[in-house]
Amino acid sequence: MCIRDRYGSSGINAEYGASQPSTMADVQIEKAFQKQPTVFVGAKKRALGKKVSSKKTVRWWRNPGLGIKVPREAIEGHYIDKKCPFTGNVSIRGRILRGVVASAKMNRTIVVRRDYLLYVPKYNRFEKRHTNFTAHLSPCFKVKQGDVVTVGQCRPLSKTVRFNVLSVVPQANPALQKKKQFRIF
Repeated sequence: MCIRDRYGSSGINAEYGASQPSTMADVQIEKAFQKQPTVFVGAKKRALGKKVSSKKTVRWWRNPGLGIKVPREAIEGHYIDKKCPFTGNVSIRGRILRGVVASAKMNRTIVVRRDYLLYVPKYNRFEKRHTNFTAHLSPCFKVKQGDVVTVGQCRPLSKTVRFNVLSVVPQANPALQKKKQFRIF
């Protein structure tokens, strides 16, 4: 059973291989018209004596640098996301971190858990600690709880979001998909 949400899918963070919108009309699910600000939508190609029918839409994307590979869905997809590091107006600067997806229940936002060891000099040992932070998830990625993500720091996108997902490594082992398991990379 698949429950549709207001965005026309079974969730932005739905299962792998979920269908994506195929036309510009499928992208228009918000009250405001969704378009990339750098692409003129009303352009008409004219040629004398020829009827040009091109179904390929123009899409703007960029490489954020730092050795990050642009996903195929960002280049060929139809989604509109102004906070996406590949198709939006967000630059990646500062820290590049890796963590495990703790929660993917929000719309285009995930909670990332980072585990680390803290040295306690009194006992000459290490203690396990963790921290959670939120990161923006572009629609070009599909994540589940337990996946390992690489996030990059960017400008503040909301009250709590200061990071953007740059790559996802799916976790195939179901034993490692526990929510609060300690994992260091």
